Amino acid sequence: MAEVRRVLAVLLLALVPGTTTQTAAEPAPLQWTGSWETAPSGTASALPGAAVRNVVHLSVGGAAVRIRLSNRLGTAPLHLGAVTVALRASGPNAVTGSLHAATFQGAASVSVPAGQDMVSDPVPLSVPAAADLLVTVYTPGDDGPATFHQTALQTSYVAPAGARRAADEDGAAYTGTISRWYYVTGVDVLGDAAGSIVAFGDSLTDGNGSTPDTNHRWPDRLAEQVRAARLGVLNAGISGNRLLHDGTGPNALARLDADALDRSGVRVLVVLEGINDIKGTPTAADVTAYADAYRALVARAHARGIRVVGVTLTPYRGFSAYTGARETVRQQVNAFIRTGGAFDAVADADAALRDPTDPARILPAYDPGDHLHFNDTGMAKLADTVRRVLGVMAGDGAAGSVGVTASEGTAGAMG
Repeated sequence: MAEVRRVLAVLLLALVPGTTTQTAAEPAPLQWTGSWETAPSGTASALPGAAVRNVVHLSVGGAAVRIRLSNRLGTAPLHLGAVTVALRASGPNAVTGSLHAATFQGAASVSVPAGQDMVSDPVPLSVPAAADLLVTVYTPGDDGPATFHQTALQTSYVAPAGARRAADEDGAAYTGTISRWYYVTGVDVLGDAAGSIVAFGDSLTDGNGSTPDTNHRWPDRLAEQVRAARLGVLNAGISGNRLLHDGTGPNALARLDADALDRSGVRVLVVLEGINDIKGTPTAADVTAYADAYRALVARAHARGIRVVGVTLTPYRGFSAYTGARETVRQQVNAFIRTGGAFDAVADADAALRDPTDPARILPAYDPGDHLHFNDTGMAKLADTVRRVLGVMAGDGAAGSVGVTASEGTAGAMG
């Protein structure tokens, strides 16, 4: 773990222009860093009069929090009658004394325009790393389709008669359960974190195949591995999302700013996206289109001083959409990811998770049974593959090419 701390600290110094080492007499200033994220994936029916108590799991801690809320996919202004945040004790119950109201330019209620996001004022709630928070949103009326994230893999709670229930520490009124996140899309923390890593992708990143209510998605496992380096990890995965075309949610380039580059304290972007274009209808078979999209994504990240790790697309023989022709496209796309020079480094998830006796398949130990996604063991393996490449990127603290084994990834040019 000491080695992880060392290499990641060097990585961040190398990635951020103008970053210098703080002296003992010059403590690092507190800064806002993303600690948790979900990306809007679609809309659901509004829950007028209800209070939704969203359960979210932080990566890093801090002395205060800000809550990110979204009406990005709504069609009318969204009136939020109350928003609160608290440390979670169990179920929908808050830790006694931890519940605080979130305000918006000093007001306890806010109207979020259609198509827009909103960030709360700082909330003076000290939160530890790896804490569960309860972010409760009360919507007094029906403002049309509710922006949500469908594949939460986390149980949250609903008080059907939600008036004045957002301020309840006791969760007795929260008699309903849901497996989606409503309106909340992020939590920032104010602290000494070194920055954040955004995991950007589709259902593989969203966590499909992992055990619900355990935080075993690969970005969660990566957060565990880099926590000692004070790095936040944000999950911008959307099940069904595509690189080249709109699918579930806007395509990768269309949502890149809002879901990744505009988040607080981002230092590294990890991209695992493209398999839904290959196996979708119609199949996107032009490898040049993938290359152009990856290059555009990297260029936009670099313009913000953010480095980009490309992740090879993993095998899926045995899944219903598999064909030999599509497998050829996957191999060609992976060849570009590995050798095309677009990325600052490459995490070779294909090599790490495939079955060596049948490389078009996931290793059975990592397969939850659908032959496409990863179980908890596979998620941990993918997280470790990415973590090793983050270390490789920082290995000599300078620009240049660094070679590593295929199972760990391949570093590209870092200029």
